[in-house]
Amino acid sequence: MNNSVTNTGRLLWAGLRALIVLTIVCGVIYPLAVTGIAQLAFNDKANGSEIKSGGKVVGSELIGQTYNLPKKNPNDAEEAARPDLHWFQPRPSNGLGANTLNTQYQLIISGATNKAGDSGAVPDKNGHLYCPEKAADGTLCAQVTAAKEAVVKDNSTADYTVKPGDVPADAVTSSGSGLDPDISPDYAKLQVHRVAEKNGLDAAKVEKLVADHTDGRVLGFIGEPRVNVLKLNIALKELLQK
Repeated sequence: MNNSVTNTGRLLWAGLRALIVLTIVCGVIYPLAVTGIAQLAFNDKANGSEIKSGGKVVGSELIGQTYNLPKKNPNDAEEAARPDLHWFQPRPSNGLGANTLNTQYQLIISGATNKAGDSGAVPDKNGHLYCPEKAADGTLCAQVTAAKEAVVKDNSTADYTVKPGDVPADAVTSSGSGLDPDISPDYAKLQVHRVAEKNGLDAAKVEKLVADHTDGRVLGFIGEPRVNVLKLNIALKELLQK
């Protein structure tokens, strides 16, 4: 009986010592070491890739934001968002929040539409699928068609006409997460004349802003060239202040 109690006590004490040691090593020492290394070697990324403007954090380099006009009726949840055409616009998405340059940055929800690529498409005489001019409401074809019409209308100016064939895919489709912070250089360039006209700027200066904020492929071969919309709009704001 005494041996049994003694052995049980030894096992409990061994388990308690293991718990204390592992808690200190895994719960204190290791997190502090990883945090310290991250702060020293990757300070910007470890802190969320924050972007500052005017000395204040206005967002993250990794999360997209919207640039919409304030609602006419703040209490109307059904009121459709109206893009503020003074700014470069991101990809369409229900996952993006509002931007502090206009209203208040609030992250809403992440996620894709989950609509199939042939949603709303119909076959032609050869069996190839295409989007009809009037696709069924709620389908991907209807969303893409409406988005393309809006892009053409919003970005056409007195001296620059956008053609439907000029609209890149990222201008009318959302990313898988719905939080893509980047757009393609083609979509950014398509918005140059509209942004220049709305802000009373020379189009060449705005085009240079796009060129200066275009990032190439990672390591020269991974991914595609891209433009971070938040960084571009901050640069646009600074140009306007000058």
